[in-house]
Amino acid sequence: MVRAASRLLRLSITCIDPLARGHYHPNKVLELEQVHGRITSCTDCGLCNTRTQAVPGEGPADAEVMFVGEGPGFHEDQQARPFVGPAGKLLDQLLELGGLKRSDVYITNVVKCRPPNNRDPLPNEVEACKKYLEEQMSLIDPKLVVTLGRYSLSWFFPRDSISKVHGHLRKQNGTHFLHMYHPAAALHAGNLRKTIEDDFRKIPQALARIREAAQPVAVAEAEAATEQMRLF
Repeated sequence: MVRAASRLLRLSITCIDPLARGHYHPNKVLELEQVHGRITSCTDCGLCNTRTQAVPGEGPADAEVMFVGEGPGFHEDQQARPFVGPAGKLLDQLLELGGLKRSDVYITNVVKCRPPNNRDPLPNEVEACKKYLEEQMSLIDPKLVVTLGRYSLSWFFPRDSISKVHGHLRKQNGTHFLHMYHPAAALHAGNLRKTIEDDFRKIPQALARIREAAQPVAVAEAEAATEQMRLF
């Protein structure tokens, strides 16, 4: 059982083209694996008594885009992987609309264990998992965080309504956010499907804007490095 869990942790943290991101560090994969290990054995709230398995998250340690959902469902609880049920299958389709593949992005949730009967997570459960999401964001340092659903939105922007800010790109404390309805909403309310699809199509444009905004900084750093080399 321990070996299987260890193997799952290694598989859940991959690194694609590690030199492609300026913030990549060789220790990042190991540190993220350690965070995942603490999550799988966490007993900080009552969800540890009802879960089958914790669901830390998965994806490249240097992902440019990080998706944050609300919490694991039945299928996720069984497989210890995020978004593998019906909503996950829809997410895969939506990622394609955004010019992405699952292997390109890091996916996790606000709470890492399934609330019983898929009920909404309680405030103390969200608070217990807060440190883990903070560590994941710090290590991965994504260019863009995509919030999925109202609980994910409220984790970062507690006063906002998903109906008012979905599809909007904005920046807070140095991090860019793009807000989306949860894919499950399209399964329960078919009229939201087009809205969600349209919002996902905005991801390439959002990334282009973020990269363009960062370019002058990168150029300035390169020029400074060149000037420093001339001193030797």
